[in-house]
Amino acid sequence: MTVAFTCTTTTAMGQAELFERSRSIDAHTGSMRFSRERAVGGVTSGLIGLGEQVTWRAWHFGLPIRMTSIITEFDAPHRFVDEQLRGPFRAFRHVHEFRADNGTTTMTDRIEFTAPFGVVGTAVERILLRPYVRHLIVVRNRFLTTAPTAG
Repeated sequence: MTVAFTCTTTTAMGQAELFERSRSIDAHTGSMRFSRERAVGGVTSGLIGLGEQVTWRAWHFGLPIRMTSIITEFDAPHRFVDEQLRGPFRAFRHVHEFRADNGTTTMTDRIEFTAPFGVVGTAVERILLRPYVRHLIVVRNRFLTTAPTAG
């Protein structure tokens, strides 16, 4: 079964700046310091763009995790999509959307993922992974909107 959720973040930061921060490998690494996440393959610093890949290595739940993602859609500064090519999920898709209105930028993250392991994976998705992945997005977005320089 697939889990889907949306996180919405608003900020006074300009749309173009937030879009750039959101595709910054360095900003992502900064936001995930607690999990020792780092880019180890593909685009490992700077900005990632359409068709480019990054392989992340991190520690989650006390386990080393590797995940390779690719940018499959890109419409600056409005939207981009990253999807897992290889990694711990059966499928993972993250849609990043940006909209400016009256001096406020709204960033909407739409996450969909499917865990492996059939029925057991379905239970883990709902009970453990959904709240954990949501927390990761909230932490990342807080970093993107508050860090003086994000990458």
